[in-house]
Amino acid sequence: MNTFMKTLENVLLPIADKLNNNRYLTALRDGFMVALPIIIFGSIFVVIANLPFLDRLMSEDTFLAYQNALGPASASTLSIMGMFVIVGIGYKMTEHYGNDGIYGGVVALTAFLILTPQVLEGVTGVIPTASLGAQGMFLGIFTAFFSAELYNFFVKKNWIIKMPAGVPNAVSKSFSALIPITLTLTLFLIVRILFSYTGFETVQNFIYTIIQQPLTKLGSGLPATILAVLLIQLFWFFGLHGQIIINSVFDPIWYTLNEQNLSAFQAGSELPNIVTKQFIDSFLVGMGGSGMTLAVIILIFIIGRSRQIKELGKLGAPAGLFNVNEPIIFGLPIIMNPLVIIPWLLAPVVVTVITYFAMATGLCPPPAGIIVPWTTPVILNGFLATGNAWQGGVLQAVNLLVVMAIWWPFLKIMDKSYYEKENKGTDS
Repeated sequence: MNTFMKTLENVLLPIADKLNNNRYLTALRDGFMVALPIIIFGSIFVVIANLPFLDRLMSEDTFLAYQNALGPASASTLSIMGMFVIVGIGYKMTEHYGNDGIYGGVVALTAFLILTPQVLEGVTGVIPTASLGAQGMFLGIFTAFFSAELYNFFVKKNWIIKMPAGVPNAVSKSFSALIPITLTLTLFLIVRILFSYTGFETVQNFIYTIIQQPLTKLGSGLPATILAVLLIQLFWFFGLHGQIIINSVFDPIWYTLNEQNLSAFQAGSELPNIVTKQFIDSFLVGMGGSGMTLAVIILIFIIGRSRQIKELGKLGAPAGLFNVNEPIIFGLPIIMNPLVIIPWLLAPVVVTVITYFAMATGLCPPPAGIIVPWTTPVILNGFLATGNAWQGGVLQAVNLLVVMAIWWPFLKIMDKSYYEKENKGTDS
């Protein structure tokens, strides 16, 4: 066991360190965080607009008017979430280089709009919202990376206009950014023109066909999801925030799948994807935090005999109800504890498989694309994530029991060990 643990540590720690320090993954993660409050705002009104039984309490015309009145909340946030992510990435990338982040965000968004086709059903000057949402997500991410790199390159070369000392600071900064922005956007305009002579016609078609579709299909499958979940648990076991590390890679895929489900849900169509951002956040993280440790807390109250375990349960319960599990991770402990590595790795994988097949077979609706705040307590979390479907809450309850069953023998052994040490008067 020690040799195996050492091998894992030697393999995983260097990888995690590189991922944590990678400026692109960091900017990607932080870019999504910039957009998150806006995304949650839109999701709240999707829930309100689709509360159960409202269509039965109102006339058809009144219900339609009610939904139309609330519709702009999601249409101006969730449907065009790619724009907010792009601004966040450009801002964070430019800030990383020590330059004024707002110009990086603006140039990233403008470069993306230059590359985006502005034609809708033969009408020019109109940008389809699909291009600003899920369909344009990957183009937006790549555009934000390249535009930020180009802008910062030109700034570093000192290709800027320097104003006299008496000029107001805001005016001076604006002129300093003029040449780097102009050169950057000119290059993107040239790229758009060149692609118009290819079979793809637009950069967006190229990215969507060559990169986004294959990656999205891969990320929506069960094997890739199990791998992502397993890596999250492994990184956490070695004291690294697995959620942040893995989400940096998978979030663009999961959010794209989420947006597709939301569009279908709002249109009353069949939901196309099972695995989405909310599949991970509600049915895994939303059950007490990474590793679904709310089940461990419940078990502590059922079988705990040692003072250490019982006190940990009392300490961790209030936070665990809102999916904050650091007291359990560091207090049990889970980090570098060989006694818990089996349930820690096994339980989330088993729950992932159960949840996937429950949704694939129609026992529970897939996530509706509604972003539920990660601190939402279990049961309510599953109910909201599935578009106010009671099956979502029931599935979370079943998963909680499954995790408890997996953890039972291992927590029993640990509790017994602590209990015996306490009775012998030995510090645990």
